[in-house]
Amino acid sequence: MTQARPVLVVDFGAQYAQLIARRVREANIYSQVVPSTMPISQMLAMNPLAVILSGGPSSVYAENAPQVDAALFETGLPVFGICYGFQAMATTLGGTVAKTGLSEFGATELKVTGVGSLFSGLPTSQNVWMSHGDSVQVAPAGFEVTASTAGAQVAAFEDLTRSLAGVQFHPEVMHTEHGQKVLEHFLYDIAKLQPTWTSANIVQDQVARIKEQIGDSLVICGLSGGVDSAVAAALVHKAVGDNLTCVFVDHGLLRTGEREQVEQDYVAATGIKLVVVDAADRFLAELADVTDPETKRKIIGRLFIRVFEDAQKDLVAKSGDTGKPIKFLVQGTLYPDVVESGGGTGAATIKSHHNVGGLPEDLDFELCEPLRELFKDEVRAVGRELGLPAAMVMRHPFPGPGLGIRIVGAVSKERLEILRAADAIVREETTSAGLDSAIWQFPVVLLADVRSVGVQGDGRTYGHPIVLRPVSSEDAMTADWTRLPYDVIARISNRITNEVREVNRVVLDVTSKPPGTIEWE
Repeated sequence: MTQARPVLVVDFGAQYAQLIARRVREANIYSQVVPSTMPISQMLAMNPLAVILSGGPSSVYAENAPQVDAALFETGLPVFGICYGFQAMATTLGGTVAKTGLSEFGATELKVTGVGSLFSGLPTSQNVWMSHGDSVQVAPAGFEVTASTAGAQVAAFEDLTRSLAGVQFHPEVMHTEHGQKVLEHFLYDIAKLQPTWTSANIVQDQVARIKEQIGDSLVICGLSGGVDSAVAAALVHKAVGDNLTCVFVDHGLLRTGEREQVEQDYVAATGIKLVVVDAADRFLAELADVTDPETKRKIIGRLFIRVFEDAQKDLVAKSGDTGKPIKFLVQGTLYPDVVESGGGTGAATIKSHHNVGGLPEDLDFELCEPLRELFKDEVRAVGRELGLPAAMVMRHPFPGPGLGIRIVGAVSKERLEILRAADAIVREETTSAGLDSAIWQFPVVLLADVRSVGVQGDGRTYGHPIVLRPVSSEDAMTADWTRLPYDVIARISNRITNEVREVNRVVLDVTSKPPGTIEWE
């Protein structure tokens, strides 16, 4: 079994630790986030190529502030400090950090003052993103200071003989003008690493690991139609073939074309064995007259588990006839899921997994999570490598409750049809305008319990408003509303109000997250 050696990102409580790891991977080098409490011995056991020390909210000289073990700098590993990590590195190696009285937050002009590797070939004056109240006053012995700002005389330093470097600013955020180049200079020029982490390598590595884990056992996977479960299933299928069976539950809360996409396009592209369960009537019956969004979520979640459970029991019963038990359940868990749930070491059974809960004790599967080391952009790259349909690979996130939480009010067949029609128009127009890559998610919301006066033809109407909620995001935790071109908004509004007779008004949600959420319910 192959395993890529990682660049370790040591997390000191940074807002951007995952983003640092993503940027390293964008440089085609594998990375993992580890807590600052991890002993050096455990880090070394992971056989890292280099270490990056993240930012964090503390002052290095504050009581109980996390510190860097001096032993790290005796290992010979290349180390790169960012913001707090830069200051912690300086302190540990004998430099001086203190409050300057001149904090820097946001866009800051950086002056390159020395010849080194980090800023090689870059402008001597550039915009960077800062977030600090303390700064390095004196660099440790052996380091050359290579950049400064108004509030940080020592804004970058390097010790090339020991492959050590650091910066006060945040190269990982897109607001830093040449941030990716600075990071790559550390990875390629100082740490001497090779950019070999590609989607093709990911597929090869994961297929080998899946084969080793599963052998000739039978496997099941719950397909949602989303990119995560689709790519996870495709990887497992490439490894074990027809020993995998996928289950797709149509709960009646899907968008137009999504069932067909899984049932026809996905199966045609992969050859996967698929069981489709039509449970739309069952879900609609349970949701009748329910308006509270949390109650909706609980009903949908509980019923989905029950329907999926029935399908699995049927498959388990049939597998008994073959003499091969179903031992594994495939999950599309991503690396951010792992990090955000405490970094976990992996669950042995489905019952303990954070993504799925409530299955009965007798369904004791071992999890197969082939995507748990990957970010979303890497998952999409793997999907393309596996030949999945483009529409599925680039599908916008669509939460499990589906259209059930995009209808403000009770869910009914008629209201679902209205929302589906409006949503289909939105997706068609944004795709036609080439905006799919600029929009991270685009919930379309039906205000079902709101009536708004309008005029259609010669008659007065009291139709429903449709809310457009396009959002863009860098980190999937914060988001800003997407600035759609006026002509696109106009086409969407015109088509919806002309083609969906029950709607006479289209509105645009221009709230960021925070304070708003992505979904309305």
